[in-house]
Amino acid sequence: MISFDLAHRLHDAGLVWSPVNGDRFWLPDRDLDEVVFTVSDMVVEVRDWPSGRFLAFNGTTEWALDDVEDEEAVWLPRLDQLLDRLGPHFLSLNARSGGHVVRVRVDGVEEDHVDVGAADAAARAVLSLLAAGG
Repeated sequence: MISFDLAHRLHDAGLVWSPVNGDRFWLPDRDLDEVVFTVSDMVVEVRDWPSGRFLAFNGTTEWALDDVEDEEAVWLPRLDQLLDRLGPHFLSLNARSGGHVVRVRVDGVEEDHVDVGAADAAARAVLSLLAAGG
């Protein structure tokens, strides 16, 4: 999962998100700063009973937040989603000592974006692409 900081920077840079099942997001400034939510049509609860552990499938939850506008939610894209956003600009992803490098071509110039996690390196590359108007 990418860092909250990079996710917030992508959000502020205008990364477009069309939520689908399995996508993760967080809601900053709502006293839920460390809570990661997952988009899902179905809620699954883990229930521990004396007879064992069960996964309970529910159509609704017992508690819920009020609706939030999608602009308030900050998407936490997965690595595959970030690489997809890079499209033809993406050249390579390589591991190296201490981290990962994503190489992209933006406006005809090759750039390396480095971070400890592969998804964070890809997020940095997407930020660069967005800054270039891509």
